[in-house]
Formats: sequence, C-alpha cells, structure tokens
Amino acid sequence: MRPASLLAAAVGLGLAACAQSTFITEVRGETTVPASLPGGSTELNAFPPISSFAGMDFDQNQDFKNQGLSKSEATSVHVDSLSLQILSPNDVDFTFLDNVEFFVRAGDRESRIAWKNDLSRSSPRAPNPTLRLDLADVELQPFVAAPTMSIIIRGKGRTPEREVRLRAVVKLEVESGLL
Repeated sequence: MRPASLLAAAVGLGLAACAQSTFITEVRGETTVPASLPGGSTELNAFPPISSFAGMDFDQNQDFKNQGLSKSEATSVHVDSLSLQILSPNDVDFTFLDNVEFFVRAGDRESRIAWKNDLSRSSPRAPNPTLRLDLADVELQPFVAAPTMSIIIRGKGRTPEREVRLRAVVKLEVESGLL
C-alpha cells in the first residue's frame, strides 16, 4: 500500500473515532388534575407534579446505559418533542386550560423548555387528544449532567368538571463525541 493511501485511511479512522453520536431518550410520566368542587369550577393555578419527572439521574437512564455513556459525557442535549395527552376521561379535551408550560430544573437553575397558549380556543378534539407543545431552543446538557434534574409542569385555567389524567412524554436528543 502506498504511504498516501495509508495516511488517508488513518485520517479517516481518526475522524470516525471522533465522530458525534446522537440518540433519542424518552422520559414519560402521568399526573391527575383534580375535578372542581360541586357547584362550579375554580381557578387552576398549579398542576400536581409528575413524580417520575422529579429527581431524574441520567446515569440511571437505560438509553444512556445502552450507549455506554455517562451523563457527563453528553456534549449537547435538546428537547426533540414534548407532548401531553389526556388519558381519561376519553371524552374530554384541553379547553379547561388557558396555557401550559414545562420547565427544567437542576439545583437553583431553571429554564422553560416547552409551552402552548390559548388552549381554550385551540385544543385538539377528544377522544384522548394529544397536544404537541412549542419548544424552546435550550441547551439542557448542564441540567442533564447535574446530580439530579426535574421537569415541572405549570399552567393556568379552570379546574375540570371531572378528574383528568394526563400523560407527558418528553423526547430528548442527546449528542456525545467531539469532546
């Protein structure tokens, strides 16, 4: 083999070794919005927390383990999608909400990652509607690399006539390599 060919092969292998790797990891959780008291609805100013979104440690995440990656080795993390679905009752939509927002928190740092406004006018229809939220372009690597990270849901509206069970699905695009 010629020296030029060997050099080209070595450079190609070196670049491949430094190439970026990207994968998607998904976190999901459920919460229940309590029904209004008999006699009318009241202001909804807070959502019950989603327990599986509290105190997440991505070193325990199966997708990170499958990649052989620790959370500190992630070079970039962004929200790929965030959806909110009504699981029950199946004949309800999101019109009880005015807006909904999701935030990421680690320690004393917090940043908004997704939102949807004017839901009382633009809610997807039943049965079991799924709402796709607008996404902020936020670098989440410092949050993912923290000892623990939480995702918080906030919103405003009116308490629903019946208890509403919600599922949130957050897909994160994780990059590693090119350190």
